[in-house]
Amino acid sequence: MRIIARMNVGGPAVQVSGLMRGFNSTEFDHRLYTGFCADDEADYLNNTAGDINAVRIQGFGRRVSLVGDIQALLSLVKAIQEFKPHIIHTHTAKAGFLGRFASIVSLWPSIRVHTFHGHLLNGYFGSFKRSLVVMAEKFLAIFTDQLLAVGEKVRDELLQAGVGTRAKFGLMPPGVAVGSLSPKIEAREYYGLAPGEFQCAFIGRVTQIKRPDRFLDVVCEIKNRGININFFIVGDGALLEVCRKRITSEELPVNILGWQNDIEKILSAADMVLLTSDNEGTPLSLIQAGMAGLPVVTTRVGSVPEIVLDGITGIITSNDVQEMANALERLANDKSMCIRLGSAAQEFTLANFGVNRLVHDHEEIYRKLLVSRAKF
Repeated sequence: MRIIARMNVGGPAVQVSGLMRGFNSTEFDHRLYTGFCADDEADYLNNTAGDINAVRIQGFGRRVSLVGDIQALLSLVKAIQEFKPHIIHTHTAKAGFLGRFASIVSLWPSIRVHTFHGHLLNGYFGSFKRSLVVMAEKFLAIFTDQLLAVGEKVRDELLQAGVGTRAKFGLMPPGVAVGSLSPKIEAREYYGLAPGEFQCAFIGRVTQIKRPDRFLDVVCEIKNRGININFFIVGDGALLEVCRKRITSEELPVNILGWQNDIEKILSAADMVLLTSDNEGTPLSLIQAGMAGLPVVTTRVGSVPEIVLDGITGIITSNDVQEMANALERLANDKSMCIRLGSAAQEFTLANFGVNRLVHDHEEIYRKLLVSRAKF
């Protein structure tokens, strides 16, 4: 039984979709339970993964609501009692809380697994709410058989906060697949981008934690320096209109493409990718960029250094705008460096972050947990 609060466009939804498609159906009766996306979010199941069957849980979603959360909890308890799963695997914070609590309340002796695709320890809440999150995660970790983190940095920060034990934690790097890429000139024509200009992409949710304001600060600096780089934003979110107004008022060289479901065409249109986030788990956009042979410039957050090798497959910077602009300028002025970093990124990401590896590693963990449980 796989539980995720909502399948909004983003890394966790891509991971869950890969697992749902890839699992051996003759060995595993594998079911997905999820909620609903908010009005300002794109639903990955509706827009991209229509082939995946999911049980929708009323009340489940992003928004914290006493009535909705209790409704979702009771629905999950009922679903557990009806399905009687050997394993309950939760993804993301809210599903981790409600799903594991529902498992405990149901009294059905499932093995509990939870994946931290990131965490809520930094950049989301004030100190009081953060302490409540830590307390909840500490408590639930006691009743979880296997904790998984998408990277070493995410795991180590959780352990430092007192969540779980090293013995319970395993690493589960993301696994994705990128299909055939379109010719660059065709992709740019499709999106209305200048065919001969150097194009840098911002790919992700346009929300505060991703720091689109910092992205636009970098764009402004590049413009002031007279560097010939065009930019485009791929994604949707609460700050998109704020960005649109600033782009217009400051006449910044940025195209807003909104949410797009053809990641291959997006990657084909780009020469490189810029990530400006304050916090990340293991960002899939950087893995996908690498698989497409694109270099990246990124802040040093979360497990980014585990998927971007600084100076080899991309450039890792601090969150300083000048430093990021310097990195972009280097790449824009040195096409051979772009090709070298992009080729290395493609080789590294394809070898370490494929979806087949993700599916295989999950199946192996489940088998080992089932064998261990059978011994008792």
